[in-house]
Amino acid sequence: MLQGLVLLFGFQFIGEFFARWLDLPIPGNVIGMAMLLLALAGGIVKEESITEAGDLLLKYMTLFFVPAGVGVMLYFDLIAREWLPIIVGTVVSTFVVMAVTGWVEQLLGGDGD
Repeated sequence: MLQGLVLLFGFQFIGEFFARWLDLPIPGNVIGMAMLLLALAGGIVKEESITEAGDLLLKYMTLFFVPAGVGVMLYFDLIAREWLPIIVGTVVSTFVVMAVTGWVEQLLGGDGD
């Protein structure tokens, strides 16, 4: 499990390093996740080495949302004033993401299974 956590956080650290060093507009954790995906696809990292650590993080994922919930409560007055644009933006962006996902699936030749 320790090896898996070291791998996961190591890739995150490397991604953060590249994002800051190259001044990229992409978050470092996304870069690290892409690097981990490439390492998994290339056979450099074995899935078994990160499975246990990943399962542990998924088990306690709800704890990662506590700061976001606190942030919502902190800005509750602003959210109450601007509820309409927030709702419209959420609904519109949800449909845009669904449409783009469907379009990409069709473009890549998905068979619908």
